[in-house]
Amino acid sequence: MIGLAGVVLLAIVLLIILVVLIAVAVFLVITYNGLVKAKNRVKNSFAQIDAQLQRRFDLLPNLVDTVQEFASHEKVLLENVAASREAFVKSELAKDKMKTNAHLNSVLSSLYVVSEKYPDLKSNKHFLQLQEELTETEDKVTFARQFYNDAVTMYNNKLQMFPGNIIGGMFKFEEEELFNVTDEVREMPELFDDDDLTDEEKKRYPQKCPNCMGVPDGTRYCQYCGARLV
Repeated sequence: MIGLAGVVLLAIVLLIILVVLIAVAVFLVITYNGLVKAKNRVKNSFAQIDAQLQRRFDLLPNLVDTVQEFASHEKVLLENVAASREAFVKSELAKDKMKTNAHLNSVLSSLYVVSEKYPDLKSNKHFLQLQEELTETEDKVTFARQFYNDAVTMYNNKLQMFPGNIIGGMFKFEEEELFNVTDEVREMPELFDDDDLTDEEKKRYPQKCPNCMGVPDGTRYCQYCGARLV
């Protein structure tokens, strides 16, 4: 027969095992919930980007219609603008949407450069408004992308470090991809040749934008791609 001391010892051992199991369960739940929260933060961050991208691409049909009124023979550029919107609509993956947006930036840079050849288009109120809205939404995309990358970095760190690497592997969590501008494929926009400028314009526009090679108007930021010049 087990004596009183044996019963007490057995009870203590069982209690210790129970405490350990509860601690492991709590540890598992806290780690799992932390990963879920981090992943949801990533999804929410991209939702902010996606909303701005959708708004930006929804402006393109109006832009095409406006440009056609003044520069209808610039068919290649107009087709590229329309193709960018079509590609965005078909994109399902987040990285594909961002690449499509990067391509749109190149197309728009070309369009804004070419618009210099059409004074009526360049000064058209509706065109200027669309240009401003497109640039404004791209600024918001850039701002939201930074929050997205911060959320992705935090989430990926949790997955890579203990104990998230174990729990994440058990429940099939996967790392998310950062959106880096340098990784996005950009096409060189159509450029002005120096011969296209008059002597007066050469004095007014002494240099081309090093980012998109458009001819700046003397302001601190390039009016085509938004790059800081000084």
